[in-house]
Amino acid sequence: MKHNNPWLKVQSQLQKAGQLLGTDRLLLAELSEPERTIQVSLPFSKDDGSIVVAQGYRIQHNSKRGPYKGGLRFHPEVDIDEVKALALLMTIKNAIIDVPFGGGKGGITIDPKKLSENELEKLTRLFTHRLSNVIGPEVDVPAPDVNTNPKIMAWIVDEYSKIVGKETPAVVTGKPLDKGGSLGRTEATGLGGSYALLEMLKKLNKDPKDMTVAVQGFGNVGRFIASFLQEAGAKIVAVADSKGGIYIPSGIPDIETIQKCKQDKGFLAGCYCVGSSCDIKNKEKLKGKDISADDMLTLPVDILIPSALGNVITENNAADIKASIILEMANAPTTAKADEILAKKQITVIPDVLANSGGVAVSYFEWYQNMHDEKWSKEEVFEKLHKKMTDAVNNVYTMSKNHTVDLRTGAYMLALERLQSR
Repeated sequence: MKHNNPWLKVQSQLQKAGQLLGTDRLLLAELSEPERTIQVSLPFSKDDGSIVVAQGYRIQHNSKRGPYKGGLRFHPEVDIDEVKALALLMTIKNAIIDVPFGGGKGGITIDPKKLSENELEKLTRLFTHRLSNVIGPEVDVPAPDVNTNPKIMAWIVDEYSKIVGKETPAVVTGKPLDKGGSLGRTEATGLGGSYALLEMLKKLNKDPKDMTVAVQGFGNVGRFIASFLQEAGAKIVAVADSKGGIYIPSGIPDIETIQKCKQDKGFLAGCYCVGSSCDIKNKEKLKGKDISADDMLTLPVDILIPSALGNVITENNAADIKASIILEMANAPTTAKADEILAKKQITVIPDVLANSGGVAVSYFEWYQNMHDEKWSKEEVFEKLHKKMTDAVNNVYTMSKNHTVDLRTGAYMLALERLQSR
């Protein structure tokens, strides 16, 4: 497990980019540990009167570019090394996408699925109390992450506003629309990823209409990127979630219909849709076949998009990958060993810190609207997101070409250059 320790992996990538760029050693030392690590005890009573003591964390990694920014996850395996790594990645990601934020991350070691809504609200409000003197619109701005959502963000806003004595929507992002959330936030990560891929295809002189695509993960990110890329003319041939999926070599007719089928059934397997009819009987007509999430990684496609879990591309399967482009929509889907194998195979990897930064770009837009009492249309949000993503791709691509390095190293070098200038 040690060689996949996320904290060590990100550190190693950072040091590599720093050496190639000749980054100031003091800056690298600053980035090698968080500025502040907050751990809080969260005792609360459950509905049956029993007492639970949960542990909460907030890692404030770096504030050189502005307030700390990053998600809160509620999960039984929230682990300090993982949270530190994700906070550092947020520092890097915010510098690449060029928003005025530093990096942060946090969470509670708890299984929220075992809590009633009343218990979850009580725990969230207690966590907000514990963090109230170290978060705020100009200090640290949390957001949703694993097992957290707009409703939880609304509880945080409400509790924080009571504590400080005034309505403060900008304390978090990812809020419901009626609580100061931004239009376009739901689609932001997937749409941003499609913008990044389409811009990179231009650089590589490739037409999306000539490309076949497999998407692993069909949640909020995967389904949107599949839909947006289909609109752009790409041929989506495979989609899968944790329970499996479908492979139609001639192309999936309509992603939106598949999404409705998944909503109705609760899983993707068997969603062979022709028109509005989604039935296993269509499988033969479409010449499709069922596929596991693991098997789809090695399909004969042009573009592979892991958009669910980390560490899915490993030294065990990297040599069998047939795609020429990998768009990392999940956080850290590729292990360090796999990265080396992909580089030898000359596969273009568009790294997570670039590919999935559309979410934090729109989080910044939400924060900005709250701070300036503005409300932007969805079209305006998407237009600004398009500019952010295409600028980031162009800057990372230029850095990688100028220094003859892969895109991941180029992305880290761009982030370090921007951090150095502060």
